[in-house]
Amino acid sequence: MGMKSKKSEQTTIAQLVEASSVNAVSTPPINENKLNESLSEKLTNSSASDNRPLDVNNETVNIMDRLVASHMLVPGSNLDPMVVDDYRRIKRPLVSNACGRDKALVERGNLILVTSSIPGEGKSYTSVNLALSLSQEMDNTVLLVDCDVAKQGVSRMLGLENIAGLVDVLESDTLHIGDVLLHTDVPNLRVVSAGKKNEYMTELLASQRMSNLVNEIINRYSNRIIIFDGPPLLATPQTRVLAELVGQVVFVVESGKTPQTLVEDAIKLIPEGQAIGLVMNKNIGQNKRGYYYGHYGSEDHETKADS
Repeated sequence: MGMKSKKSEQTTIAQLVEASSVNAVSTPPINENKLNESLSEKLTNSSASDNRPLDVNNETVNIMDRLVASHMLVPGSNLDPMVVDDYRRIKRPLVSNACGRDKALVERGNLILVTSSIPGEGKSYTSVNLALSLSQEMDNTVLLVDCDVAKQGVSRMLGLENIAGLVDVLESDTLHIGDVLLHTDVPNLRVVSAGKKNEYMTELLASQRMSNLVNEIINRYSNRIIIFDGPPLLATPQTRVLAELVGQVVFVVESGKTPQTLVEDAIKLIPEGQAIGLVMNKNIGQNKRGYYYGHYGSEDHETKADS
């Protein structure tokens, strides 16, 4: 997948929006009453607000039961097998750009940002399922980082909203990413929670500390695929900062809800030449299924997979 001469920006955006309509990743309802509430006392009492990092050297966080109850991509859940296949299709170009034959074409290809236009499109659901699907690869481990500090969708889904995480590292002179990295009972999956809330999150993400943190992640976990669950592009400027730091962007669109004009406006905020994939979420009942992946702004960029 090369990056050749550039087309006009508007033409490329129209192609991206049109291509996104063929994908159908359906989102089952979440039964909150069945969510596992049996996290260890250490997890329950550890608070991001008191700046105490969680000692994870001998601690495995139990998230599997919550994932099963939430119909996520783990053994024992009721997730539609067709959705499982959708995520297999979605992850293939991501893996190729992160550590496969196309790695040389995408700088920082193992850093992947998941975002959307507006809140409520299933972005965090997609982030978690994508991380779970990638963790099933034989040769890679996955690190899932919750960068949506305002909503903390990933942290809340996994029951980790009161655990020190990303913000605590960015605010501290002594904490490192390894201090807040959580081992989970899902093989090959590690998680960093959002941490405590901060009203200056955009400035933190744009700071030298964030650049240093990303560089630390790249150097320390060079054999891992890192998923950043970012805020929606149109809701905050934070995601535009994150998009500059990663090599790939997965853009989630809710079927039948998000106006095309909002999708176009959001995609314009992604750096031109960025490797980008579009996922149509909550698209239940369509027979045609597929996934679009390419380089925004690049002429040679179309890849589709249909079943």
